[in-house]
Amino acid sequence: MWDPGTYLRFGSERARPFFDLLSRVGADDPGFVVDLGCGPGNLTAALAARWPAARVVGVDSSPEMIEAAQAEAPRAAVPVRAGRLAFQLADIRTWQPEQPVDVITCNAVLQWIPGHQELLTSWVRWLAPHGWLAFQLPGNFDQPSHTILRSLAAAPRWQSLLDGAQLNRQAGEPADYLALLTGAGCDVDAWETTYLHVLPGEDAVVDWYRGSGLRPVLAALPPALAEEFLAEYREQILRAYRPAPYGTVLPFRRVFVVARVKA
Repeated sequence: MWDPGTYLRFGSERARPFFDLLSRVGADDPGFVVDLGCGPGNLTAALAARWPAARVVGVDSSPEMIEAAQAEAPRAAVPVRAGRLAFQLADIRTWQPEQPVDVITCNAVLQWIPGHQELLTSWVRWLAPHGWLAFQLPGNFDQPSHTILRSLAAAPRWQSLLDGAQLNRQAGEPADYLALLTGAGCDVDAWETTYLHVLPGEDAVVDWYRGSGLRPVLAALPPALAEEFLAEYREQILRAYRPAPYGTVLPFRRVFVVARVKA
């Protein structure tokens, strides 16, 4: 289960890569825009504000996220023209549009999907002539936040309890996505960035991952055991990420790709 409130606790930090990604999308006047894995919908609303004449659809498999998106849409910071923004509950692995799409965005979702490279090529086939595909996903699988999580989940104390938990799998390399999507008939811009997020609070890094990477583990355990796991994770995380007077620095590498169907 996704918790929109927990996820949005660091909303500005999570949104920044999306806007950095969107800055490379040169679509002038798209008619149909789709946000795959839209989460709580705040960034989908930003798409509708950028392209006010477009019909914008957000798709997510979490009922909690779609409920939050639908509730917040009328209160978007920039008013959206009536009927131009909608949300659909569906699995992005199987959802299909009813017409060609001018812009597809996907923000920090594909790390949860094994074999997502094949999915990307199918999304390219949905694009209208000169259509755009833009996505970003974490590439920090080798950082303590994840190595500690995997090590704990594999420990004898937890392994049998977490056997079915699906931990995220992270990004491929930018060059791999460039080769894949160039082969699918696109012009491709691929790059990576490591953000240094300065997070407030004593439990900053743990709080960050409660809203994302820790979610499958905590959901798989009864509440009391989830708290025990979290305590073990917290103990090791506090040694790996030392708070400074100005906050705790969380280095976060992300991989970005913007592809446009060739003329």
